[in-house]
Amino acid sequence: MPITQSAKKALRQNKRKRVLNVKYLVNIRTLTKQLKKFAQENKLAEARALLPKVYQALDKAAKKDVIKKNAASRKKSRIASAISSQAKS
Repeated sequence: MPITQSAKKALRQNKRKRVLNVKYLVNIRTLTKQLKKFAQENKLAEARALLPKVYQALDKAAKKDVIKKNAASRKKSRIASAISSQAKS
């Protein structure tokens, strides 16, 4: 356990930030799972409707430094290419 006052404060801040970070990550994970499920079931209309929500979640997480900007960009690119490849087949 922290002893100094500043270490105690840092622990409190870390606990609060962790709750929010996990919330962002869980949101990203659930949305991408839904999107992949729609893509595999060839429900492309639903997948395209969900795509902006996934982009928004990724951008928010990158803005809050939960994930890195390039990681968000990479995930968006891979999701978009997966949907477009399903549309072609």
